[in-house]
Amino acid sequence: MIRIDIVSDAICPWCYIGKRRLERALAAEAPGQIVVGWRPFQLNPDMPPEGMDRKAYLRRKFGSETGGPGYKNVLAAGLEEGIPFDFAAMRRTPNTIAAHRLIRRAEAEGRQDATVEALFQAYFTRGADIGDRATLADIAASVGSDREAVVAYLAGDEGEADVRAEDQFARRVGIQGVPCFVVERKYAISGAQPPEAFAEVFAQIRTEAATNA
Repeated sequence: MIRIDIVSDAICPWCYIGKRRLERALAAEAPGQIVVGWRPFQLNPDMPPEGMDRKAYLRRKFGSETGGPGYKNVLAAGLEEGIPFDFAAMRRTPNTIAAHRLIRRAEAEGRQDATVEALFQAYFTRGADIGDRATLADIAASVGSDREAVVAYLAGDEGEADVRAEDQFARRVGIQGVPCFVVERKYAISGAQPPEAFAEVFAQIRTEAATNA
């Protein structure tokens, strides 16, 4: 079995695109041969807890309320992967600590990938404020989690220290942007690479395993 840890942020459009490309790579693999986990990274670690107005954020980060020319590349790549990005629907850019805590909690329930997908869909196709706890509870409930239990969890600080520690660890080992796919804690695939990039690494790992058997 091959393990992939995806270092990602819930507000990273390339992470959503990278997820789709990885899924295409996994579709070519036998079921059960690869296990995926999601790990936290904050694109905006200095974001206020309440988030901020989307246009103000874009002006501060990109110098343009439209996100600059890079967003055209995101939209085009999204269409190729069947993702209907709707940046116009976004009103706020959230702090993602609570979203990362939700993703961490979902792992214990076996709903981590579904939760990440639901977060991406909510934020990128409906403009939902995924820094809002009630919104996060609704998202969790949509993939089968107990909404009231999620509300209680998010009201406290359980998991926050772990999320922050993992974020800092990712930076210490040299991860400066996401997505970053860490395969078997040995190979790193940076960015939203095509399925062939994953297949090449999978083949390398299996060759090494056969050689060392």
